[in-house]
Amino acid sequence: MAEHPHAALVRKGYEAFQRGDMDTLRSLMTGDCTHHVPGSHPLSGDYKGIDAVLGDYYGRLAAETGGSFRVELLHVFVDGRGHAMTVHRFTADRGDRHIDENGGIVFRIVGDKISDLDECVEDMDRADAFWS
Repeated sequence: MAEHPHAALVRKGYEAFQRGDMDTLRSLMTGDCTHHVPGSHPLSGDYKGIDAVLGDYYGRLAAETGGSFRVELLHVFVDGRGHAMTVHRFTADRGDRHIDENGGIVFRIVGDKISDLDECVEDMDRADAFWS
C-alpha cells in the first residue's frame, strides 16, 4: 500500500532538515507558514513566514548547537484531512549541555504544502533548561 501523500511530504521535510537543505524545505512550505515552538526559553515562540522559520528558527538551532542538532523521525500519522503528526527523537549539544529527548510536531497541510507546525516536547523543563 502506498504511503499517504501527507506522510510522504512530512517525511521529505524531515530528510531535508537532516541534510540542512533549506531550498527543499522552502519548496515544501507555504510562504506564510508558522512554526510554533513551546517553552519559555530564548528560542520559544511563533516563527511566522518562511524566512523566519528557516532562518530565524532552523538557522538558530544549528548555530546554537554548533551544527550538532539531529532529529530522527520515528512515526508519521495522518488523518486524511490536512493534518499529520510525527513522533521523533532529537539530540543536540550546547556548550557543556546535552539533550536526548522525544518530541513531535502537528502539521497542517494546505494543498500540497505545510502551512503550520505545532511542536511538542516530552519534558518541557528539560528543554527549557537546555536552551536557556
